[in-house]
Amino acid sequence: MTDVARRAGVSVSTVSYVLTGTRPISAATRDRVLEAMAELGYQPNALARGLASRRSNIVGLLLPLTGRGLGATETAFVTGATEAARKAGYHLMLCPVGAEDTDELRALATQRLLDGFLVMEVGLTDQRVDLLRTLDTPFVLIGRTADTGGLACVDIDFEQTVDDAVAHLVGLGHETIAYVNHSGASLAGGYGPAKRTEEAFEAALERHGVTGVMVPTEDTASGGRAAIRQARERCPDLTGVLVMNENAALGILADLRESGLEVPFDVSLVSMVTSEVVADLASPPLTAMTSPGTALGAAATRVLLDRLAGDGVAGDPTYTELVPCVLDVRGTSARARRRTNTAASRRR
Repeated sequence: MTDVARRAGVSVSTVSYVLTGTRPISAATRDRVLEAMAELGYQPNALARGLASRRSNIVGLLLPLTGRGLGATETAFVTGATEAARKAGYHLMLCPVGAEDTDELRALATQRLLDGFLVMEVGLTDQRVDLLRTLDTPFVLIGRTADTGGLACVDIDFEQTVDDAVAHLVGLGHETIAYVNHSGASLAGGYGPAKRTEEAFEAALERHGVTGVMVPTEDTASGGRAAIRQARERCPDLTGVLVMNENAALGILADLRESGLEVPFDVSLVSMVTSEVVADLASPPLTAMTSPGTALGAAATRVLLDRLAGDGVAGDPTYTELVPCVLDVRGTSARARRRTNTAASRRR
């Protein structure tokens, strides 16, 4: 900084003000300082600036990483958050901190390496949220706990999403619908999306006057195969399927095909909270309730940065923003046919 100040003909404090923006500096002086920095190849030390300003300009994204890794749908949330942070002059750091990793989270929060947190994969009760409530660290949830009082939450409107998906199938004449949810462990553990869609599915069946069954399964292709077999055993007249996980959706498509059933003419399928990338890769392409992941990741980041700056929604401790998935009809949903008109009878 001394070298920059000498070359620009200003004081060291003026260089500091240009870098931090803590005091107004004339455009001409600012340009001289920036030109001197470029000529000298000077880059300010981020850690030193953080110590001086008490800000690191880094936010953490708490996202548990399971054995299946990040799919295209999850990646969209991360991409949206990263881009929104970058545009605001922040960096985003991915922190694979699960609901049980409270000691690791406490260390991250108390070391002040991060200015705030975004929290993903939120449970109805979540130890990370309970801990962050007690610490003087701003945070925003991409998801919702059961009690959202005093919390900032940006989430998918699961109730509207499920109802729109059921309405689409009912409108095509489907009267018996299965919902392939996340695993039984996710439901038992209070995973927010699994529990909310379970309740929404039951409400949608009653609202539209149709019957159905929910089957939990692992988020894998083999889980999807097992789930659709169980659903068909429990509901022999099944013609419509909703599925929450794209990996399971691929297994369902494969099992139906191997069973001699044609999608969408014998069984229609709607994949919920799915990225366009995954939907287009399936064969046939998936009719999907397309995930607003990129938009939600960006929205949550903006809310967090507003709170860090003391602007916008920061004045209200409770903030909730819900965005439904949007129906995109592709190749896995069609008007229901009578069950006697099976693939075998058509071949005859």
